[in-house]
Amino acid sequence: MTGLSLAPVGAVGAHDLTFAEALKKVAPDKQQKAKTSARDFEAVYLNTMFEQMTTGLKGDGPYGSTVGTGVWRSMLNDQYARAFAQQGGVGIASEVYRSLILQQAARSA
Repeated sequence: MTGLSLAPVGAVGAHDLTFAEALKKVAPDKQQKAKTSARDFEAVYLNTMFEQMTTGLKGDGPYGSTVGTGVWRSMLNDQYARAFAQQGGVGIASEVYRSLILQQAARSA
């Protein structure tokens, strides 16, 4: 998975020992599933953001208000969101991933 930094680092840059310990308790396949879920969550968030950014655009062209551009724009926004999330996004995925791992580790204890 490219772009998503998954190093156990806390908000201030210090090594996050809680997260590092939690990773030891979660199976690799569950970690991968959590990474995918976190990235997908960020893509949904970004898609919503992009949809809001392009809602009021009028005129001709790909972001205009001509017949058919609404569907095209929706698909384009979805692809933009997926690409952004795949390349690291805005940082939501790494925090969601951390939360998912901590929850799974707590359940396994």
